[in-house]
Amino acid sequence: MSFGAVQVEERGGAVGVEEEARGMPVEVSWEMLDKSRFFLLGAALFSGVSAALYPAVVLKTHLQVAPPPQAAASAAVAAILRRDGPRGFYRGFGASLAGTVPARALYMAALEATKSAVGSAALRLGVAEPAASAAASAAGGVSAAVAAQVVWTPVDVVSQRLMVQAPGGRYRGGADAFRKILLADGVRGLYRGFGVSVLTYAPSSAAWWASYATAQRLLWRAVGPEHHDSRGAAVAVQGASAAAAGGAAALVTMPLDTVKTRLQVMDAGARAPSLAAAARALVVEGGWAACYRGLGPRWASMSLSAAAMVTTYEFLKRLSAKEGSL
Repeated sequence: MSFGAVQVEERGGAVGVEEEARGMPVEVSWEMLDKSRFFLLGAALFSGVSAALYPAVVLKTHLQVAPPPQAAASAAVAAILRRDGPRGFYRGFGASLAGTVPARALYMAALEATKSAVGSAALRLGVAEPAASAAASAAGGVSAAVAAQVVWTPVDVVSQRLMVQAPGGRYRGGADAFRKILLADGVRGLYRGFGVSVLTYAPSSAAWWASYATAQRLLWRAVGPEHHDSRGAAVAVQGASAAAAGGAAALVTMPLDTVKTRLQVMDAGARAPSLAAAARALVVEGGWAACYRGLGPRWASMSLSAAAMVTTYEFLKRLSAKEGSL
């Protein structure tokens, strides 16, 4: 993490001197970004990444809501293909994509603004840079996850209903599902699972960004400063750090994600059980292993998603840097 703005203001040194000294290349901070370019390019880039990874999300959702006995992932893939063909892996994608732009915008803004504010404050208080970087990344992850869930929870509810409904089901598309859920359950129906989503993603995001920052630091030290200007080395380090952090986060948050998904795909008008009751029912149904249904696709999805998203994100920040800031 770079707090170059603080370094320049307080010490008058060139941005990046301390970054190089501690074995890290210069990072683009919030203050260095052209915000208009950042959000416009980000919407386009992350829409493409979401489209590439969406089939794994569909498969994970089918596995999580399937009744016992648990089918293998390959059998679930075959069932989706038999029922809907390849388009079955993109059920609900329109609704999901409609939420991608505002959710990603909220996520990126909250992440970068919080990282910058917390990191700068920590350095001013005399906290060592490695600890300040980890703390700032964790705080940024929490604020970003909470902000994004304001948009993502309704999008999840709508898109997941579309993912698992049978052909000719009650919803004719994202707008129709949104309208029917709103009429049946009100705004509360669109935010079913919001609490457990925050419980799942806030600590997960905090751990993810802190782990990512730490892994990056270790890998850059191993790679050496002579490769700091290499785009290939940057992609490799960022991708490997992100994949490791994403896989660990998937394992830790899988039980809560399974419960959340079950709550969100319940029919409109159905009385939603409490989080504790839903968790107990899941364990009674299939034991503790039921909490990890869909772990394989989610692990793969989160690792690949993390690697793709972060390398895209870091590339986006460099594309969006103000002239002369690097």
